[in-house]
Amino acid sequence: MPSVSEKLDETAAILRDSDVVDPRREAASLLAIALKRNRTFLVAHPEYLLNPDEESIVDRLIQRRASHEPFQYISGIQEFYGLEFEVTPDVLIPRPETEMVVEHAIRLLDEFGAPSICEVGIGSGCIAISILHQKQDAIAVGLDISPAALAVARRNAQKHGVDSRLTLLESDIFGGLETGRFCMIVSNPPYVPRTDLDGLQAEVRDFEPRLALTDGSDGLSIIRRIIGEAPRVLMPGGHLLMEIGFNQSQQVADMFEKKLWRSPILYPDLQGIPRLVLSQLI
Repeated sequence: MPSVSEKLDETAAILRDSDVVDPRREAASLLAIALKRNRTFLVAHPEYLLNPDEESIVDRLIQRRASHEPFQYISGIQEFYGLEFEVTPDVLIPRPETEMVVEHAIRLLDEFGAPSICEVGIGSGCIAISILHQKQDAIAVGLDISPAALAVARRNAQKHGVDSRLTLLESDIFGGLETGRFCMIVSNPPYVPRTDLDGLQAEVRDFEPRLALTDGSDGLSIIRRIIGEAPRVLMPGGHLLMEIGFNQSQQVADMFEKKLWRSPILYPDLQGIPRLVLSQLI
């Protein structure tokens, strides 16, 4: 049977040939999952011999990653805003730039007592759950058109002890809401234009849920609906905070009716690309 050192070399070579970024690091992570050990064990015990079951598990994981299945779906977890979230192919993998939504939301919610928030397209729940984890007096409603995504969000809410303050509803935008006036609406909507899908990284294009990536059109139709329908469920003075896509900032800013909304503010990501739009209902 191969040693840890030998299997690590073999795995890294397979991933390198498959054009996986940082193959050595990914190989070590896959090996750690298969052995149910941490990566420190691999460094300390390169001579450890894998048993047949362990090697079989490693080989299956290698095959999945070599096909460009995201590592997060293989491991089943992703860290976001200091918390560990379960992720499955039913939800988008939380990304660092989306943490900006949480940061700005927490800052804005300080002006409200016992704030209520609504997340459109809750997915894994990473945004709403992170906010609730930081704001102990807040409550939230999470909306998603996907029952499978809602199930993931429910498990993550239970994991982080905020399930008693989070109501989950199957809903197309706000259609499932019968009542409610919120201090804030947050969303990371499907904003990738259909024409841009083929150019996405294989890990995203071939594995992440298409429904959460794109509206199947110009990438703006869901955003337009959220902005148009938000005044029905947002209290006066409440905020709408959304992540948007590359090259969409001006089109999105123009969607806010001046008689209903204050002038929208655009926040750039670390690359200087406008990534968030914020407006306040008059």
